[in-house]
Amino acid sequence: MSEGDASHAPKGRGGRLLRRTTGGLVLAVLVAAGAAYPLGLGERLGIATDPSPEASAPVVGLDLPTASPAAAVADVTDALPADSAAVARALRRLVQRDTLGGRVTVAVSEVGSSRTVYAVGPGIVTPASTLKLLTSTAALAALGPDHRFSTTAVRTGREVVLVGGGDPLLARVAGADTAYPRPADLTTLARRTASALTEAGVSRVRLAYDTSLFEGPAIAPTWEPDYVAENVVSPITSLWVDEGRERAGYSARSPDPAAAAAQFFAAALRKFGTTVQGQPVAKVAAGSAVQVASVEGAPLSQVVQHVLELSDNEAAEVLARHVAIARGRKASFAGATTAVEEVLGELGVRLRGALLYDGSGLSRKDRLHYGTLLDVLRVADTDEDLRTILTGLPVAGFSGSLALRFETAPRVALGEVRAKTGTLTGVHGLAGTVRTRDGVLLAFVAIADRVRVFETLQARADLDEIAGALAACRCRLGSGP
Repeated sequence: MSEGDASHAPKGRGGRLLRRTTGGLVLAVLVAAGAAYPLGLGERLGIATDPSPEASAPVVGLDLPTASPAAAVADVTDALPADSAAVARALRRLVQRDTLGGRVTVAVSEVGSSRTVYAVGPGIVTPASTLKLLTSTAALAALGPDHRFSTTAVRTGREVVLVGGGDPLLARVAGADTAYPRPADLTTLARRTASALTEAGVSRVRLAYDTSLFEGPAIAPTWEPDYVAENVVSPITSLWVDEGRERAGYSARSPDPAAAAAQFFAAALRKFGTTVQGQPVAKVAAGSAVQVASVEGAPLSQVVQHVLELSDNEAAEVLARHVAIARGRKASFAGATTAVEEVLGELGVRLRGALLYDGSGLSRKDRLHYGTLLDVLRVADTDEDLRTILTGLPVAGFSGSLALRFETAPRVALGEVRAKTGTLTGVHGLAGTVRTRDGVLLAFVAIADRVRVFETLQARADLDEIAGALAACRCRLGSGP
């Protein structure tokens, strides 16, 4: 447990006794009050509840002045300018650490501004999963934060086709009421489908499944050849359950996620009383097919938060394909990256030097200029539909991929740094926002893409300390050294 999470309760036997004694006394008082109220004993015991406001008569002769608006206790800090020299002083020694390898890029700007206040290292970097910031921003801009993805069952005669709608978080069974995002699930779709078939007098069907929404290869040509074999990522398809995993919560992926989803759907239909003949087959649903039932996933804003917090590769690739569809392009790796660049360009994001080969950042050939990442953070701050890009970032020491980090960074960084992580073998990065000790809200990028494998953990800690130094910095222009 980190020091910042430590309890401040009294320790030892005496502390426990004090808590028990105090707790017992409070409980006794509450019980007495609860018993007294219905018996009308409260007033006699001196613990009567306050009269309701409408029962209180106004005080005669009391003349209160008209309230005036309260004066501001502090200036609005988001627009405060940053002192480039102060930022440089805060970071100078940290960016020179040998454990970060031979290529380190750190860049800082003011959130909401295109002004770069500090930059060191190469302009072009290997982004790894910080690339998900681009994919998520483009998806929110192209589809809207309230968009939901649907999975449907359609029927022609006695044939039912399960149509993949590209829901990245479609599950086998419904999540708990507390699940967030709460996914749509195939069990519910099977129950609704079986009920509709019964109403139509159909008890026996053949089952097919349609994955035609997405095109092109399911595995990116520029990914490492062992990514799928070693369960790093699933083949990308418009139909799967639990992101292609053979069991929810486990790493093992199915070699054919769509077929596995269809088989599960067939078993669920049988469970709800529909006879399914034979094995599901892949085919494109007829244009004349009638929709039987559907399920909708969580709003896109929640999906994006999930992608950013957990650095979900599969979901990011699916979102990239939906951007392609929204832009009228092929829902393939190539079409998706082109569409993402188009949308970002229209938002005012500078894409100089960008080479995108996927939507997740898994490709080692992906390249970005640090300014592109800073621009994405800037436009997210100025567009309400894109705010999830900032609010959905992992929080240092608390959530997502940053929950177990920032152990060696200044404590002030906990809760103040929000950043997307980026990790490949030899590549480690952070891109996000941080509020300085004196109130300046900064966007920052810190990426080291030639880290020696045996120094992986230290390099991550170094990046945490860089972000933490910004949180601890008095970097407002005019604050002084």
